[in-house]
Amino acid sequence: MGVFIVAVGLEESTRKVWEQFYGPNMGYVEAQYELYKEDPEAVEQSLREIFDSYGSPDWLLRNKETDLATSQTPSEFDVKKLTSAFKLVEAIRRYGHLQADIYPVGGHKEPGSEEIDPKTYGLTNEDLKKMPASWLWDKKQSNVENGLDVVETLKKYYTGTITFEYDHVDDEEERKWLFDLIESGNARLELSKDDRIQILTRLAEVEGFENFLQKTFVGQKRFSIQGLEVMVPMLDQLVEFGIDDKVEDVLMGMAHRGRLAVLAHVLGKPFDRIFSEFHHASNKELLPSNESKRINNGWTGDVKYHFGAKRVINNGDTTTTVTLANNPSHLEFVNPIVDGFTRAAQDERSSKGYPKQDVNKAFSILIHGDAAFIGEGVVAETLNLGGLPGYSTGGTIHIIANNLLGYTTNREDGRSTRYASDLAKGFEVPIIRVNADDPISCLSAIKIAYEYRKKFKKDFLIDLVGYRRYGHNEMDEPRTTQPKLYKEIDNHPSVTHVFANALIEKNYINNEEFDNITEKVQTNLRDIYNSMKENDQINSEPPYMPEILRNGLNKFETAVELETLKKLNKDLLKRPEGFNGFKKTEKILKRRENALEEGNKADWGTGEALAYASILKDGIPVRLTGQDTERGTFAHRHMILHDTETGEKYCPLQGMEDANASFDIRNSPLSEVAVLGFEYGYSIQSPETLVIWEAQFGDFANVAQVIFDQFISSARAKWGDKSNLVLLLPHGFEGQGPEHSSARLERFLQMAAENNWIVAYPTSSAQYFHLLRRQSQLNGRDEARPLIVMTPKSSLIRSERMASAAEEFTTGKFKALREQPNLEVKNDQIKRLLLGSGKIMIEIEEALEKSDENVNWLRALRLEQIYPFPKKELQDIVNELPNLEEIVWVQEEPKNMGAWDFVDDFLRDLLKDGQKLRYIGRPDRSAPAVGLPNVHKFEQNLIVQQAINLEGGNSSARN
Repeated sequence: MGVFIVAVGLEESTRKVWEQFYGPNMGYVEAQYELYKEDPEAVEQSLREIFDSYGSPDWLLRNKETDLATSQTPSEFDVKKLTSAFKLVEAIRRYGHLQADIYPVGGHKEPGSEEIDPKTYGLTNEDLKKMPASWLWDKKQSNVENGLDVVETLKKYYTGTITFEYDHVDDEEERKWLFDLIESGNARLELSKDDRIQILTRLAEVEGFENFLQKTFVGQKRFSIQGLEVMVPMLDQLVEFGIDDKVEDVLMGMAHRGRLAVLAHVLGKPFDRIFSEFHHASNKELLPSNESKRINNGWTGDVKYHFGAKRVINNGDTTTTVTLANNPSHLEFVNPIVDGFTRAAQDERSSKGYPKQDVNKAFSILIHGDAAFIGEGVVAETLNLGGLPGYSTGGTIHIIANNLLGYTTNREDGRSTRYASDLAKGFEVPIIRVNADDPISCLSAIKIAYEYRKKFKKDFLIDLVGYRRYGHNEMDEPRTTQPKLYKEIDNHPSVTHVFANALIEKNYINNEEFDNITEKVQTNLRDIYNSMKENDQINSEPPYMPEILRNGLNKFETAVELETLKKLNKDLLKRPEGFNGFKKTEKILKRRENALEEGNKADWGTGEALAYASILKDGIPVRLTGQDTERGTFAHRHMILHDTETGEKYCPLQGMEDANASFDIRNSPLSEVAVLGFEYGYSIQSPETLVIWEAQFGDFANVAQVIFDQFISSARAKWGDKSNLVLLLPHGFEGQGPEHSSARLERFLQMAAENNWIVAYPTSSAQYFHLLRRQSQLNGRDEARPLIVMTPKSSLIRSERMASAAEEFTTGKFKALREQPNLEVKNDQIKRLLLGSGKIMIEIEEALEKSDENVNWLRALRLEQIYPFPKKELQDIVNELPNLEEIVWVQEEPKNMGAWDFVDDFLRDLLKDGQKLRYIGRPDRSAPAVGLPNVHKFEQNLIVQQAINLEGGNSSARN
């Protein structure tokens, strides 16, 4: 496309041009220049082009500045006027955007013209003419002779169809870079005739595609790009820059507006595939070609404007992959996911230590809605990630697809700020606002954003101001709520016609050539549509998940030899020479030294550390993040140690001799939705990595519910996105009140279907060890799926009952059903089969040990993998109990929470004639737990006693 005029050497080239004229020729040129100022067309073309490019002959400029400077003395010239002129010049820089020509429709110019009006400062044009340009402006240009020229030139730069805000950027180097670019006159691209025609052709393709859909699929939703068609050539340009720089991945996220156009034109999604997703036209069903069928995966599918796509572009010996992320209706929640994609694409994870990041390998583009950018908090959370070491991506290029309103809500009702983009100022992100009807300014903005990101490794924002031709969707009538605006839009030509008219005026093309361009687009689309096969055999049966997801998880071997574990454990206790560890912490960690010796046990923290160590030895990278994850909320992990003298950090898992992959552990900001979205995105882009997110307390996951609902739980079924993400959610009722008690286990079970994820509640360090190792072996496989783990809190995390002997790590594997420890069982005497998960089962274990009662009538099982539910294993156990009278489910959560409503149907199916299903636990409640410790303790004890008392328990009635 175009390139910037090179600022370096401009003055030298200007001097060389004017050196060609001397003697009498100088007088002739001076006379022609005066004529040129009156009427440029009156001057011969070759000389006019010189004046266009280089302005006034430099000897005239030098003479005038000298005359002006020497003719003024302090007594003759009002110094106050000079001071006022300085204020005017600075005001243009600061407030020029208020009067910028950035609105194609709507007349949204802000009041504030007085800020850049010379009269406000007591100045006239004559006053300004008396001031040499060099007094007010150090960006000397040959056609800028005096103060008035300076003011008019700066107004051209700051109040045109592209304008800038960067005062909020603190870094002096960044501000100077932007300042020099703008005020050297180089912010706007100079494009050739061919480049301009190429842009026009692209705009015609975009508009023609939308018009074809509008006519062919009447009344169907598509969330058209019309009013912002220029966004496609802008994205084209970014992709082209990436290809030129040998970028490996360009990662994009956007909401609905314009998505089909971006899929078709930027991602190369076949037109027939898009047509087929409209299901049918009035005269036929549509069947895409076999080639384009392969675009989307998943089995339930999704609506056409939620799908993403990938495009691989070969460039000699390198390739660039362009990805548009799948995105549901929660518009901006894709933002952190795309940034997670990008960081994963930048990280090199094959060596021990932290991954080695190369921000030049990938970059992200996020396209926002104007209402959503300021309205949805996930945007601010994602912007905050941009400068953090564990989450930075070397800068994201943001584009606000600004329609001037959100659905039916005007901006005065939708935001408290002047502009939709103002949120970004708090993160020192430079902002360009640009008129979507001026393609050259729009492409100029893209060039600046890309170069800034490349140089400063920071985010950049373009507020692309346009409109939407139709309503929120094509079935919506916007004239009901915005009649005045839409009257203007109805009479406003498209950007294609605006730009075509500009080229026709310059004699670059004529009307016939423009008509040929638009007709060619329509002919191509009609030919594709007419060639599509009619699908006479519409399959109305719902598709099913892949068979491989039905297979059991028991085939994975997770045990590790004892000598290997002992060596790993020993390595974890080594420190760099001279490292001054915190004595209290080192004493705690030292206890792990003999954990694997005979007669000893490894606690939860030791089991977790050994799991990660063995996974790293297997060459599988691990990424673990969350609030306070380095130490652990309950001070059990201590995976990052701090030198007490220097403050330097050391991670034993990174220094381990046998580590064959990176271990990336990070404390996250106090954010759930953005951080979880980021980690989910990382897991999608890097399926070979075991990615883990830990909530500080399980209930913190509530804030990220959209990420669970619309991405993690269903992305595989909808879009074919495979994730092996692990979520650690501390869960357990300890008398701490309604909050920090429950990780809302019921919500994950409610969404559990089609083997979409694993929900587990392990109660020993060895179970946790095998669970994590099994999950690491799912990486990159078709069996991959997320893992939700209810983890212990302070009351259990160091409990001896959670600890495991060495042989539990070196033999066996994760058990979905686990026998209650220390309970002797004779199957022919069993009357009650007690089932439960997690902490309550450990409390029952303690109570049974203290009890003198004979419980030979009781068999107890811990359900450690609640989903997929181990129905066959449980059925086999029930079949072993000939005198079983009842199956009892016990839980500490209220009846309408926890696992009861999920497991009861499975358990009821196991019942034989005469057997009962009963529930023991808290009754239905609106809050997860009581706030009074004494009441909690009474309730908890009552549950335990009912569980181990033959008469205890409630019926299975759902009330």
